[in-house]
Amino acid sequence: MNSLDPRVTRLPHIGEEGKIVPKASLDQFGTYEVFVQPKEGKPFQHEGIVHAPNLELAYVLAKETFTRRFTCTSLYVTDTRDVFVSPLTEGNENAYNQITSSESTSGIKKQFEIYHLSKRGKQHIHAGSVEASSPEEAMSAAKQKFNQGKIVFNIWAIETNNIRFTSPEEQELWLTLPDKKFRDAAEYKGGDKLKNFLEAQSNS
Repeated sequence: MNSLDPRVTRLPHIGEEGKIVPKASLDQFGTYEVFVQPKEGKPFQHEGIVHAPNLELAYVLAKETFTRRFTCTSLYVTDTRDVFVSPLTEGNENAYNQITSSESTSGIKKQFEIYHLSKRGKQHIHAGSVEASSPEEAMSAAKQKFNQGKIVFNIWAIETNNIRFTSPEEQELWLTLPDKKFRDAAEYKGGDKLKNFLEAQSNS
């Protein structure tokens, strides 16, 4: 009897010689990390993830999901699998203390973007770029360049070539209604209007 439950249909046929087959590929989309630049001159910060079948559609979904309700000047996305993450830390331990310093190798140098988590529960924020031949070497280079005594709870390294940036031609996507104050409840000043109404009622 065939089952309509996809979790069952993915299972291999067990118990019949010659009938064991690998499970089917998972049918859900992959995840992509989204980074936004809230204002010109501000560093990019991690904003969340989207599920998408590819990088280009992830970019479109990220724009619709994360830049419709607040000011944004640019964004980029990258596959979650391309984010190299430092070891986790506890308490006030600096993540850079767990990064082993290494000598630069002779491999082809690539650019990596480095992100810091400076406050637990907040976003990773762009710290700068380094040149390295591997993610591990990028972490070591970041330790030399960005470890300035402040506690960093977690570090990300992302190869620049694996990032889908906003091109200069696409910047105009965020030129209309840059403030978007009409989306903020505070801009409607409901409290002031209620106060004025009550005062008018008491004086009448």
